[in-house]
Amino acid sequence: MPTRTLGRTGLAVSVLGVGTAGLGGMFTGVPVKDVVGTLNAAWDAGIKFFDTAPMYGLGKLELLVGHVLRQRQEEGGGSDFVLSSKVGRLMILERPGRKIENRLPPNPYDPGWVGALPFEEVFDYSYDGVMRSFDDSLARLGLGRIDILQIHDIGRETHGALHDRHWGALTRGGGFRALEELRGAGLIRAIGVGANEVGVIRDAIEEFDLDCCLVAGRYTLLDQAAIVTLLPLAQKRRVAVVIGGPFNSGILAAPAGAPRKFNYRDADEGTIRRYEAIAGICAQHNVPVPAAALQFPLAHPAVATVLVGCRTPEELRQAAAWVQAPIPGALWAALKAGDLLNSAAVVPSRYSA
Repeated sequence: MPTRTLGRTGLAVSVLGVGTAGLGGMFTGVPVKDVVGTLNAAWDAGIKFFDTAPMYGLGKLELLVGHVLRQRQEEGGGSDFVLSSKVGRLMILERPGRKIENRLPPNPYDPGWVGALPFEEVFDYSYDGVMRSFDDSLARLGLGRIDILQIHDIGRETHGALHDRHWGALTRGGGFRALEELRGAGLIRAIGVGANEVGVIRDAIEEFDLDCCLVAGRYTLLDQAAIVTLLPLAQKRRVAVVIGGPFNSGILAAPAGAPRKFNYRDADEGTIRRYEAIAGICAQHNVPVPAAALQFPLAHPAVATVLVGCRTPEELRQAAAWVQAPIPGALWAALKAGDLLNSAAVVPSRYSA
């Protein structure tokens, strides 16, 4: 699997990384044997970039990612992986006498978790919250390091009327300062923001010295919202971009007859029509839609890697093949001619690898 340097961090990441939200039980449960098998299949395919978060399975995926990576180290597989996790949510166990404050209000990007651990999520972006989250993640992972620590799901669309409060915890409340201290002490290599909202990632780049950002579902075949302002700003500031959600929650990789999810919800008719137009052009060029979906964002010079969410070893191996499949330049020209890609979008050269 080809690698790229993650901006100015010096970290080498595979162009395809593993996003673990789906393995955490998003929409449907995943047996532990499939979680472990999928993570091992990624390692065997040369994928050494793993992105997780306390949110995924309410702590479950950090436990399982740590288990697999420790096992690989014990087997002599080395430590040449890059591990990313997140801060902003604490996992709290309700018990008699404890009143849980800051419970999560419903938001459009929270699909719920099937087979999760028995914890509740509480937002905390303050100095103490970031430090506690970091310590908790290290304990769940059972590893001595986290390479990239990202602020998770900050933003007005996610938090609504509470956004200003949470943004204040990051800025005036010391959340950013905690991350800077961890980076300065060498306990993490890079600081980022991982969110679905383009605007708040842009605000964070303007506010703080970020190394990277994880843009979920906003630079894909179906949604290029990040191309206008975020990707140019990231490139100018040398902030490496990680693309998450390249299949927009499933629609760009769903087999025939499967439910079509788009950005964590059932896809609307307009999105389905646009998908079908893209799929028709891909079929004319004998290119699987998921292959085009994985390779498209990698063409932009600001993008270092793309995260794929798989639930079985077979799906993982297929994704590894898609990201390296040859795609003729005529496909990208046809998508642009059909007004299915933003005119400013950067497309791969004749054949991608």
